[in-house]
Amino acid sequence: MYIPTWFKEERLQVLQSAINEISFGTLITNGKTGLMASHVPMLLDKSRGKFGVLFGHVARGNSQWRDTFPHSEALATFVGSNAYITPNWYQTKRETGKVVPTWNYINVQVRGEIKFLDSHDDLLKIVTNLTNYHEAYSQKPWKVSDAPSEYIDDELQSIIGFEITATAIEGKWKLSQNRSSEDRKGVIKGLKERGKRMDEPLADEMEDRFSS
Repeated sequence: MYIPTWFKEERLQVLQSAINEISFGTLITNGKTGLMASHVPMLLDKSRGKFGVLFGHVARGNSQWRDTFPHSEALATFVGSNAYITPNWYQTKRETGKVVPTWNYINVQVRGEIKFLDSHDDLLKIVTNLTNYHEAYSQKPWKVSDAPSEYIDDELQSIIGFEITATAIEGKWKLSQNRSSEDRKGVIKGLKERGKRMDEPLADEMEDRFSS
C-alpha cells in the first residue's frame, strides 16, 4: 500500500482496534483461477502471535476456499470512515485558489498465510466469537446457543472458516495531515455541515487525531 509518511499509522494497538471496529473487509487470495476476493466479516484475535490472527468464514459454495493455493499469502483490507473533500472547505482556496479535490479515509491492510478450516469445532468457535463480538452492542444479546443445536450444526455445514496468521499490518489515516491547521478546521466544519454518509464519523476521526 502506498503510504506517504504523514499518513502512516504504525501503532499496533491502533491498527488492531481499527480492524475489529470496522470488522467488515475484503479477503483477497490467489489461486488456480487467479485473484479472488470476498467481502466478509472478520475479527482479529490480538492474543495470538506477534500481530494477531484474523478469522472469519465464507460460504461453502464460494470457490475461493477450494481454489486458493495452499500455504499462500492472503491480503485482507478494511476501509473505515471516508469521504470526498471539496476545495471549497480550504482556507487556502480563498487565499490562493491553488487547491484540488481529494478523498480522506482510513484503511488497514493485513497480510499473512491463510488456512481454511472445516471442522465442526473450528467453525462453531468462529461463528460464536463473531456473534458474541457484534451482539455485545445489543441490549439483549442473541447467543448461538439460543438456536437449536441441530439447526446450528446444519448451518455450519454451509460455511468454511479461515484464519490468517498476520505477518504484517499497514495503516493509512489520510486525514488532511498535509494541509494547514486552518484548512483542516475547514474540512471538519464542512464535513459536519454536509452530513453525508460517513462525513460525521470522519470529522470525529480528524478531531481526535488533531486534538491529541
